Amino acid sequence: MDAAEFRRRGKEMVDYVADYLENIEKRQVYPDVEPGYLRALIPEEAPEQPETYEDVVKDIERVIMPGITHWHSPYFFAYFPTANSFPAMLADMLSGAIGCIGFSWAASPACTELETVMLDWLGKMLNLPEEFLAGTKGKGGGVIQGTASEATLVALLAARSRMVKRKLANDPERQEADIISKLVAYSSDQAHSSVERAGLIGGVRMKKIPTDSKFCVRGEAFRKILEEDKAAGLIPFYFCATLGTTPSCAFDCITEIGPICNTEGIWMHIDAAYAGSAFICPEFRPLLDGVEFADSFNFNPHKWLLVNFDCSTMWVKNRTDIIAAFKMDPLYLKHDHQESGLVTDYRHWQIPLGRRFRSLKMWFVFRMYGLRGLQDYIRKHVALAKEFEALVRADERFQISADVVLGLVCFRLKGSNDLNEALLKRINSARRIHLVPCQLSGRFVLRFAVCARTTESRHVQEAWAHIAQLATELLRQFPQ
Repeated sequence: MDAAEFRRRGKEMVDYVADYLENIEKRQVYPDVEPGYLRALIPEEAPEQPETYEDVVKDIERVIMPGITHWHSPYFFAYFPTANSFPAMLADMLSGAIGCIGFSWAASPACTELETVMLDWLGKMLNLPEEFLAGTKGKGGGVIQGTASEATLVALLAARSRMVKRKLANDPERQEADIISKLVAYSSDQAHSSVERAGLIGGVRMKKIPTDSKFCVRGEAFRKILEEDKAAGLIPFYFCATLGTTPSCAFDCITEIGPICNTEGIWMHIDAAYAGSAFICPEFRPLLDGVEFADSFNFNPHKWLLVNFDCSTMWVKNRTDIIAAFKMDPLYLKHDHQESGLVTDYRHWQIPLGRRFRSLKMWFVFRMYGLRGLQDYIRKHVALAKEFEALVRADERFQISADVVLGLVCFRLKGSNDLNEALLKRINSARRIHLVPCQLSGRFVLRFAVCARTTESRHVQEAWAHIAQLATELLRQFPQ
C-alpha cells in the first residue's frame, strides 16, 4: 500500500468507523457466538501471497463483528465505561503514524514534554495538591500508565523499595530477604482483584480490611489490624485505598486512613480508576478530600473522560521514590540531557521500557471539549443513573443495594440470590442490553452502569422497561 492508496483507504475507514458508531445501537449489544467460532471462519495458516485490501475489509463484518461486544452501544450497561471520542481517535491515528517509542526525552522530546504538561493540566482540573504537579521545579509529577492495575503495582513496588531501604539504613546487617518476608500491604475487602494480584507479583502478603455498612474502609478498622500486625513483628508498608469500588462505587475514608499512613510511614496509594474523572466537577471533588495524605494517586481517563484506551494517569508526590525503584541506565539508553534536571525519562516511572505517544489523546480531547464540556459529560451520566435509580425505587418489587453516587446503580429483586441470578440470565440471554453482577453483603446484585457516550434518557427508559417485563415473567413462573 503506497501513500496514494493509504489516503483513499484511510478515508474509507473513517467512513466505516463513523457509520459503525452512528448506527451502533442497531447492532445486538452482546454477541451470539460460541467459543472457537472465529477459527472456523479463517484459514489455518497465513496466506503465502498478498491479499487485496478489499478482501480484508469484507471480512470485518463476516469474521470480526459477529464476535464483538459493543461497549459503545447505548444499551451496554456492564462493567464501567470505556472512553470513546472522535478527537481521541484522530489523535491515536497521529500517534500511530509518528510511531515513536518515548522511553526517554531524547527518544522523542515532544512525547515526553507533552505528557508532563498534560498531567499537570489534568492535575489542576482535579485541584490536586501542588506537590503532585511537576511544574518546572516540583518534586512530584504525573505519568501515563497502561492501566490502573499497572499503577497499583508500580506504587506497591516503589513502596516496597522505599521501606526496604529505610530498614537497611537503620540496620545495615539485616538481610533484605528477611525484611521482604515481613512486609505486609493492605486494601479494602471491596478492592479490585488487581490489587491482590499486585501483592502476588510483588512477592508480599496482602491483607484485606473489612468494610462498614457503606462498603468503605474506616480508620478504626485499619488501625486495629495494623496494630495486630506490628505486634506480630510484621512491617506494614502499603495501603491501597479505593475511591469508587468496582462492585458498588464505594469510597474508602481516606481522611481517616491517610493520617494513620503518614504517621506510620506507610505508602498510601489511591485507586480511583472509574470515579476519578468525576472529580473535575466541583460538586464531586469532596470525594477526593484526603488526597493530600497520599503518596500516589491514579485514575483512568480511558474510562470516563473521553480519552480512548489506554490512558491511565498516575501522580506521585515525590518522583525520586518511584524512580529509585525502577532506574536502570545502560549506556545505549543514556543521552546528553539526562542529568540536566530539566527533562523526564519516563522509562524510570513504569514497568515496560517502551511507551506510545498517549498524551496526544489528552491534548486533543482537553482542547476540543474544554473543562466545561467534560464536566457536562460527567454530569449527564450521573443524571441518567439517578433517573434509573428513581425507576427502580418506584417498583416495589425491587430494591437499591448501595448508595448511588455517580453513574452506577446496584439493584436487585426482593428475594433470593437464585431469583436474581435467574433474572440476570434472562436479561443477558435476550441480548437487548448487557449487565454484569456483583456480590454485596452476601447478596447477588445487578449492576447498571451508564457507559456509552451516546446513552440518552430513552435508552435508560427502554432498558428499565425490558428489565421490568422480564421480572414480571420470571415472578409469574417462580412466585416468591
